[in-house]
Amino acid sequence: MSTFTTRVLTLTTGGTETVTDLTSECAGFLAETADGRDGLLNLFVPHATAGLAILETGAGSDKDLLAALHHLLPADDRWQHRHGSPGHGRDHVLPALVPPHATVPVVGGRLELGTWQSICLVDTNRDNPERQVRLSFLG
Repeated sequence: MSTFTTRVLTLTTGGTETVTDLTSECAGFLAETADGRDGLLNLFVPHATAGLAILETGAGSDKDLLAALHHLLPADDRWQHRHGSPGHGRDHVLPALVPPHATVPVVGGRLELGTWQSICLVDTNRDNPERQVRLSFLG
C-alpha cells in the first residue's frame, strides 16, 4: 500500500544570490516518513523567482552555476518585468532554466543520488529572502 506524506520547509536565503543545499533536510524528512520504503521524493518551490537543481556543491559548482546564470541572465535594465531591485526581471526568467520542481528516487527509504549530487534551492532574487520548499514522499 502506498502512502503520501508532505511537509513544507521554510528557509531564509538572505539578500544575495544563493545556492542552498537541501540534501540533509530531504534525508531527514525521509528518515521520518519513508519507513524504509521505495518511492519518490518530489520537491516543489511555490515561487516565481526560484528553482531547484541537482548538482555538486562544495567544489565550486554552486558558484559556477550562479556565475553562469549571471552571464545568461544579467541583472540590468533589459527586462520588461521591472519592479524591485535593478535587473529583477531576470529572476522571473530563472524558473524556465532552473525549474521549480525536482523528483528523486527513494530506495529503501534513502535518497538515490549519485556520489557528488546534492539537491539545491537556487535563488537569485535579492528582494525576497523568505522561501518555501514543499517535500512530498510517495511510496
